[in-house]
Amino acid sequence: MAIHPDPHPLELPDRDQDWLPWVEERAATGLAEARAHAARLVEEAPGDPAALHRWNEVEVALGDVLALTSLMGAVHPDPAVTEAAERREVEARELAGDLRRDDAVFARLDAVDASALDPAAARVLEHALRSLRRAGVALDGPDRERLRGLDRRADELGQRFQRTVREGRLVTRVPAASLDGLPEDYRASHRPGDDGLVEVSTDYPDTLPFLTHSRDADARREVARSAHRVGWPDNDVVLSELLRVRQERARLVGYADWPTYDAEVKMVGTGAAIPAFLEDVAAATEVAGRAELAELEQVARDAGEEPVVDHSSWRHLTETLKRQRFGVDSQEVRRYLDAGRVREGLLGVTGRLFGLRYDPVDAPTWHDEVHTYDVVDQATGQRLGRVHLDLHPRPRKYNHAAQFTLVSGLRDRRLPEGALVCNFSRGLMEPDHVVTLFHEFGHLLHHVLAGRHEWAAFSGVATEWDFVEAPSQLLEEWAWDAEVLQGFALDAGGEPIPADLVERMRAADAFGQALATRTQLGYAAISHGFHQDPPDDLTAALGELFGRHALIRLVPDTHFHTGFGHLVGYGSAYYTYTWSRVIAKDLFSAFDTDDLFAPEVAARYRREVLEPGGSRDAADLVEAFLGRPHDPTAFTRWLAGGGADGSGTPAR
Repeated sequence: MAIHPDPHPLELPDRDQDWLPWVEERAATGLAEARAHAARLVEEAPGDPAALHRWNEVEVALGDVLALTSLMGAVHPDPAVTEAAERREVEARELAGDLRRDDAVFARLDAVDASALDPAAARVLEHALRSLRRAGVALDGPDRERLRGLDRRADELGQRFQRTVREGRLVTRVPAASLDGLPEDYRASHRPGDDGLVEVSTDYPDTLPFLTHSRDADARREVARSAHRVGWPDNDVVLSELLRVRQERARLVGYADWPTYDAEVKMVGTGAAIPAFLEDVAAATEVAGRAELAELEQVARDAGEEPVVDHSSWRHLTETLKRQRFGVDSQEVRRYLDAGRVREGLLGVTGRLFGLRYDPVDAPTWHDEVHTYDVVDQATGQRLGRVHLDLHPRPRKYNHAAQFTLVSGLRDRRLPEGALVCNFSRGLMEPDHVVTLFHEFGHLLHHVLAGRHEWAAFSGVATEWDFVEAPSQLLEEWAWDAEVLQGFALDAGGEPIPADLVERMRAADAFGQALATRTQLGYAAISHGFHQDPPDDLTAALGELFGRHALIRLVPDTHFHTGFGHLVGYGSAYYTYTWSRVIAKDLFSAFDTDDLFAPEVAARYRREVLEPGGSRDAADLVEAFLGRPHDPTAFTRWLAGGGADGSGTPAR
């Protein structure tokens, strides 16, 4: 794709009818360029470092195609565009696999003398050769062809799984009286039909407030049952085959199982270390988790409900306890969280923290609700990248929250560009959703600030996959600070959220951390266990694996796994969220909680952790910032309620 001496953002189509040909043309061009660069690579003289630069161009071209197709498949409202994107994504992944299994490509790269390269180039070479070996370049003809078929099938199954989730929106019809306890704006948007019933969809802005505030236990159970039946039964069959394809693939290239194969390139190191890590965290949260569970069971008894804490009741019971014990009502908090103000507040906070400015851009996008900004360095006035915020639900859109790459930045060549894809309310936001917005924006910042490397392999969120959540989890801390919130959390009359309410929110949030951590361990056990030894009956195994660590129960007659998209994207590595949380709490210990915007520490964090991208190992990035290796002390203190910074403030 074109190299510009003056990097500028990608020009997107400005007419609906132009999107399909634009996606097709950009994908076709990228694939052709990847093939052309690979052909030139194998023509280089053996040992010539130019081969490594050709490999970089292959990665640039393929990365462009995969970024475009992944985003368009998730967000574009035209089914023809999403279908074209999915087809091109399979083609790009197939080409990537073929090139990584190409003997001539491997021979040219393997002949390069790493000792003659600078450290950055040597790291690129080391990782490139590792990726080729993991792709099966050493296999003979029949096994190589079998692996090629497995990779293609895995891509097709992953796409089918995510498409079924994306298009699998369900609706539960419940009595109008079950809206008792819901906010007024929610009730106003959920009017009963002639039969007196109200429709609650599986979209986040519908389901989560209902499960939190509805006083009707039976209705909550039905809504939760729908939420955990998305994708059933189709995705049960799809996932079952995907797990077996991955297992066969791992064994074909010489690994015992998929977790062993997957963990090799992560901080955790080995597949066996994953369940050991889960056990360690489970032991650390056993006493506190069971104490919190007992308290929620008592709340249920006091309300005359059955003392069962499951996915239909735990949000409501926790909300009730926090209201009674801490005087915190999330409906009271919601009135300060107008979606537009929160969005602008997020930009103000991160701009102040990292020395950035966000300039609104009137540019075409895939939907008129998308907000676009250029990211500018305050000190130099240099444009660093462009971001697109696609924050509200619509039919057929990716229905969780995630950051997507659109363009990976390269120094002096192209600006990084990415999108935040979420599903938040258009009016007043749930407090949890504000935290999620800060979290996901952390990924987007990482993508932009790490977008100035020469090598594609280092650009953006390119660190080990079990570290990528840590910078985003760190940014969540700013969503809990009274000074920060008072800058944008205003009620309809313009009054900021009271500081004492924020302190009560912090104290209330400290309750349930052990229980929530155990729930995350349950999801991680599913992720690892499904891949370690793919079961014949996924639903039966789901309950057993989840129950190893989680204390909250699954709702009977549900199939959580068929809508659990992380099983495709994260595979066996959902433990990442807890692993990263341990590191995030350690990173936060370096900040002054009395001055979260202290410029020296924020600038050092930007320089040592975010900007390097994948140019150094994650453990080295953390050590460079902290001045020591990372350790779990802050995380353990947080679980115990002592505050991540050791100050004694309520843990968050």
